[in-house]
Amino acid sequence: MSAQTSNNLIHHLLEESERLRPDNCAMVHGDTRVSYSELNRDANRIARFLHDRGVTPGDRVVLLLENCREYLASYYGCLKAGGVAVPLNPELKPDGLAWLLSSVEPRVVISSPKCERTLHALSLSRFSIGTLLLVRPGLNWRESPVSPLSFDEITFSGVNLPPPLALDEMSLASIIFTSGSTGRPKGVMLSHRNIVANTRSIVSYLELTSTDIQMVVLPFFYVMGKSLLNTHIAAGGTVIINNSFAYPATVVKQMVDEKVTGFSGVPSTYAYLLHRSPLRSVRDKLVSLRYCSQAGGHMSRHTKEELLKVLPEHTKLYVMYGATEAAARLTYVEPDRIHEKIESIGIPIPDVTMKVLDENGIELPSGQTGELVASGPNIMPGYWNDPDSTSKALSRNGYHTGDLGYQDKDGYFFVVGRKDSQLKVAGHRVNPQEIEDALIATELVIECAVLGLDDPLAGQRLVAVAVPTVEAVTERDILQRSSHSLPRHKLPTEILFIKTLPKNSSGKIDRGACRELFR
Repeated sequence: MSAQTSNNLIHHLLEESERLRPDNCAMVHGDTRVSYSELNRDANRIARFLHDRGVTPGDRVVLLLENCREYLASYYGCLKAGGVAVPLNPELKPDGLAWLLSSVEPRVVISSPKCERTLHALSLSRFSIGTLLLVRPGLNWRESPVSPLSFDEITFSGVNLPPPLALDEMSLASIIFTSGSTGRPKGVMLSHRNIVANTRSIVSYLELTSTDIQMVVLPFFYVMGKSLLNTHIAAGGTVIINNSFAYPATVVKQMVDEKVTGFSGVPSTYAYLLHRSPLRSVRDKLVSLRYCSQAGGHMSRHTKEELLKVLPEHTKLYVMYGATEAAARLTYVEPDRIHEKIESIGIPIPDVTMKVLDENGIELPSGQTGELVASGPNIMPGYWNDPDSTSKALSRNGYHTGDLGYQDKDGYFFVVGRKDSQLKVAGHRVNPQEIEDALIATELVIECAVLGLDDPLAGQRLVAVAVPTVEAVTERDILQRSSHSLPRHKLPTEILFIKTLPKNSSGKIDRGACRELFR
């Protein structure tokens, strides 16, 4: 069987949905609606263009785009041409972008107007970029060594057939950079097999069909956002793109208007939906909302419990756990056991194995804490140009998550903290996650980050950055309530109130930026 007909490549997911449901709506963005036949046509034309410009299998293609129609066409078009899709945050500053371009050495950069000025400020000739494809270029590029081409002109006409390539499922499909909160970001290499395997597993346990309509507020350059795209394209469903989550009321309104069946977010997404949106008042109008899913880090028990109260009774909540290195997903909690296992990260998704190992790689019995190590067809082959980090993350046992946890007698896994995040306060080992959960449980805090600052007497002293539910909240109010569940040595010595916590590109709290606030 040839690679082109074996249906094991990422873009085959799009092609199969287009074959079965050409007129189904694949994407909605504002007033724009795109059918599967239109999306596949655009992707084919981009693929042909890239092929004609000399892109060969393994060449990197940088996607510097926010969520939009052009992103979808570029992503699947790049894959059809055998390219390696490298999605980058369009909010990158010139220095950060320059480092990433130097790292991946792309043959092509595809960008939106939002990033044109940043690209224009760089000396593109030093990155060996052969082609710059811009959506609606607006600047004067006459003195640039790389003359941009118009994205719209490429997709307006051209050959509506992908280039005749024989690609292998083990071929590199994408490099997704981690947020880099603890240093330089690492480029996670994912093969077609990695992404397709994870996509099929998620479609299976979420029971996605062509009738599903997913509200997407997470960026596609983030692995969870990319997973939402691939799973719904694979199912023949619809993705609703809304890039305005800073105004959550507009998102909730569109969920009602578009009869959205699925919504996904990270913990801060749900914190703001609960406290800064009309979700409670319109819950009876969300008649089509079949499920919500959460990943992207730990969400406090209190937030989960409040969410379960506010969501419509028919809406299922999937709590999930994963990593970029796993092509997105590793475990999930079945909705019918969410109350019973509310503190758990769940059981492995189909085709994934999870174990708890000690420092010597020996599997530990249930109830004992060790490192969570996962294996399966979705696990990355390694980090881009970083063999040292690869050898630390991958072993014969699988992918070492860096999370400490245990498995209960029912086979459910629990995370108790990161190997590298434990704090030492006056001789006590302290888990900041426990304190953050306690602060949120006071119902005076929307979200917070607990940090350890160097202290000559205590070793480290605890401080917190918090977003209060109302302006009248004081530090004393929070400490008084949290003292009912926390001993004195776990209470922060200082709480700094701000309107919004700093976030990295994936929507997770940027602890480094939070720490800078105390300087």
